[in-house]
Amino acid sequence: MDNAAIAAIFRNIAVILELKGDNPFRIRAYEKAAQNIESLNQNLKDLAKENRLTAIPGIGTDLANKINEIIATGTLAQYEELKKSIPQGLIKMLQIPGLGPKTIKAIYQKMHIETIEELKKAAKGGKLTRIPHLKEKTQENILKGIALLENTAQRLILPLALEIAEKYFYKPLKQLREIEKIEIAGSLRRRKDTIGDIDILASSKKPNKVMGFFTSLGNVKDILAKGPTKSSIVSKEGFQVDLRVIKKESFGSALLYFTGAKQFNINLRQLALKKGYKINEYGVFKKNEPVAGKTEKEIFSFFKMQYIPPVLREDRGEIDLALKHKLPKLIELKDIRGDLHIHSTYSDGSSTIEEIARKAKTFGYDYVAITDHSRSLKVANGLSIERLYQKKKAIEKLNKKLKGIRILCGSEVDILSDGQLDYPNEVLKDLDIVIAAIHTGFKQSKKQLTTRIIKALKNKYTHIIAHPTGRLWGVRPEYEIDLEEIFKVASEYGKAMEINCYPKRLDLNDINVLKAKSAGVKLALGSDTHIIDQMNSMQWGITVAQRGWLIKENVINTLSLDNLQKWLKR
Repeated sequence: MDNAAIAAIFRNIAVILELKGDNPFRIRAYEKAAQNIESLNQNLKDLAKENRLTAIPGIGTDLANKINEIIATGTLAQYEELKKSIPQGLIKMLQIPGLGPKTIKAIYQKMHIETIEELKKAAKGGKLTRIPHLKEKTQENILKGIALLENTAQRLILPLALEIAEKYFYKPLKQLREIEKIEIAGSLRRRKDTIGDIDILASSKKPNKVMGFFTSLGNVKDILAKGPTKSSIVSKEGFQVDLRVIKKESFGSALLYFTGAKQFNINLRQLALKKGYKINEYGVFKKNEPVAGKTEKEIFSFFKMQYIPPVLREDRGEIDLALKHKLPKLIELKDIRGDLHIHSTYSDGSSTIEEIARKAKTFGYDYVAITDHSRSLKVANGLSIERLYQKKKAIEKLNKKLKGIRILCGSEVDILSDGQLDYPNEVLKDLDIVIAAIHTGFKQSKKQLTTRIIKALKNKYTHIIAHPTGRLWGVRPEYEIDLEEIFKVASEYGKAMEINCYPKRLDLNDINVLKAKSAGVKLALGSDTHIIDQMNSMQWGITVAQRGWLIKENVINTLSLDNLQKWLKR
């Protein structure tokens, strides 16, 4: 049992308890435990052996004993009993974005619907409105939620896809003596935020042995196809993994072909034809004679092009710029001087401010912003004005104590339904950094949501808009806002938009980042850390920034501390 499987059991327990109307604090304890386990960098089995499970935030003696039971038996007796107490289809229904336990219970009791398929059929037929207080709009939202669930079920978020690809396939294959070269290809190499399937490319003189090894790996659930050049399997997680084995002399061109987006490959092929050559996955040819193909760099050099990083191979003008040797020098993780979005124990974070600051030092950061939730977000233990000033004093004290890191006192301030911020201006002016965010009213009209954000942008104390489109992968889609108008105002007022690095958000996404850059808007990267290990998620925000063509100068937290403070005080 790995961390993800144990977290899934705790999350499912929370779901069942929610459907049964259990104590909300008990439900929250299981949810938090699941979230904290998912964020761990260490294996739970190792922590259990060292008797250190209770060192995990949110894991007390009771939950530690349950983890030990799961590790020893593969399941939990309490969980197995709970599963018997409720139809399994109802548990799956709770995965539908926007559909809560009270509505599910009402649907089950009034219409005896037990599966998502039955629910979809009833909603399409307009039958759900027969249930008291269930309106037509709710029925429409249920259908939208089912569609979103079906879409997300077919894709993996980037970190999980990379972990599966590397841990279960790439690393075992790389150790195989018969492998000459091996690389992960496809959309995963381009670092798209979600991945539909996993592509791996290898070269070997003994392809049959390689394919035999690949199809017999421990994480293989089903074999879809097996041949000397291509094999396809379904992993235990339910996702397709394709392995192609080609000749070493064609590896570069194959990697180029199986990495690029479809239109990128078409444009590259047309470029080759204009120059009198043919390019495909086997190489570059002149009258059927190979002239290049061993490496990607060789191919780009052959066509007198600048090397195009995989993250840019999406047909967004990169080929023309590469021919002119004018591709931008993309931002890198090493350029980040600090994290601008972190939650501490003052609100709903699991680490103290000092622990966060010391962790920030290990990343080589010069500064870190503590941005706990504001007072209206009571579910996240939002800070009253009194507690906010207590935090400010604690930060001032720590700044005198700690060397080599500057702690910025900030807040993730709610944008209220009328566009006002959750603290008055006389409080906001005392903060180092203000991140404004929408956490409620997601179903308001496009005009209302846009107006709220624009009003927040015009507040002189707002610095950044957090997770601007509100998307949360597998939970809710982007809400409708006029980003073009928002970017225009952000540029005019000199405000930044966030790339939220939490893997289920990655908001703004790469396309919107590119639009923001084109509009002259500055970007800010924030990990949105609640569990200290989540500070590592900055790397995922960097991939979004790179795919959005950002350079160091586009991002405010590449600034030195002095220059950042000057920017914040403008």
